[in-house]
Amino acid sequence: MAENEDGQEKTEEPTARKREQAREEGKVVTSKEMFVFASLAMGTLMIGLLQNSMSTIGGIWASYLAVPAGADLDSYMLVQLDTAWRHFLTASLIVALPVGATVLLLQAGIGGIQFAPKALGFKPDKINPIAGFKRMFSKQSVVELVKSVLKVAFLASVAFGLLYGMLPRIDKLASADAGSAMSIILQDMTILLAGLTVVLAIIGALDLGWQMYSMRESLMMTLKEVKDEAKETNGNPEVKGKMRQKQMEMSRRSAKERAALADVPKATAIVTNPTHFAVALRYVPGEMSAPVVIASGKGHMAHEIIRIAASSGIQNVRIPVLARALYFTTQIGMEIDERLFTAVATLLGYVYHLDRGGYADDVPEVDLPEELRFNEFGRPLEGDDE
Repeated sequence: MAENEDGQEKTEEPTARKREQAREEGKVVTSKEMFVFASLAMGTLMIGLLQNSMSTIGGIWASYLAVPAGADLDSYMLVQLDTAWRHFLTASLIVALPVGATVLLLQAGIGGIQFAPKALGFKPDKINPIAGFKRMFSKQSVVELVKSVLKVAFLASVAFGLLYGMLPRIDKLASADAGSAMSIILQDMTILLAGLTVVLAIIGALDLGWQMYSMRESLMMTLKEVKDEAKETNGNPEVKGKMRQKQMEMSRRSAKERAALADVPKATAIVTNPTHFAVALRYVPGEMSAPVVIASGKGHMAHEIIRIAASSGIQNVRIPVLARALYFTTQIGMEIDERLFTAVATLLGYVYHLDRGGYADDVPEVDLPEELRFNEFGRPLEGDDE
């Protein structure tokens, strides 16, 4: 099993992102042996298709060597060479264009055609002698060496066997005219190339299988790499879990706040901030051991609490620091924090005074512990900022 630089086993299949990154770096499945096979196969096919025209082509090429009587040899040969060169270039293009198209289609079918600018960039490890020495003796290098030796030996053996069988035909070339000789040569060349094409097809198929296996092995990942990629792509699962939990808590609190609006008319007093926060308190002496928060909210919910309280004739007292302390420390339906007893007692005393027809004097100041003084975001206040 392959290992990374940290010695961890690469046991996980490459992810889609890993494969895409490899493609961006120009790492796609390819096979040089399949390209050689495709080129030779198409070349052999083109030569086979041109066999019927070989007598004519041979006659044309023979005419290049014939010099008319009385012609200036230098001038005539220059003209003939120019004509021969044009014919040769045309014939080469007729063969080369289908061969090139075949190679491109083959690569598109094997691993796709990918333009990768990253692969063209400068990489220091390419000129690092130590890294180069390691590549020379890597498993990939050994496999390539063995493949090359076996390929040459196999092709040479097949070529020798085919040529040996052609010797009787080759002997006839000396007595044949130019057109016939060209036809014999092309027939034998087609047979030779066809035999080599079959051999290269076998070699190419084996090489393609090896290249696909090697590519898969090189892209294998450790379990840690898979987890790190998941974190990078989707975010840290622990953080996302906490965020989802917080969202669910906020959703539940919002639902609870809406349901609690029905209890606002039962409140003893409303404490506000003055409109950002609103908390409805209920306290019945002799029945309750401590005041209870029966409704609370901020923003739109705070406005609703204030509106319902006003229509129910409940006193609304503006003490921002106490409203925030109650909102952030006490859940709906729960008794207030005992550290707020003194402040809430001061508030209720003021409310009872108003309910008995007392004058609306200045709102009394309340004393709160420093750790219960919050800003509108629930963070501790700094200094005297309220």
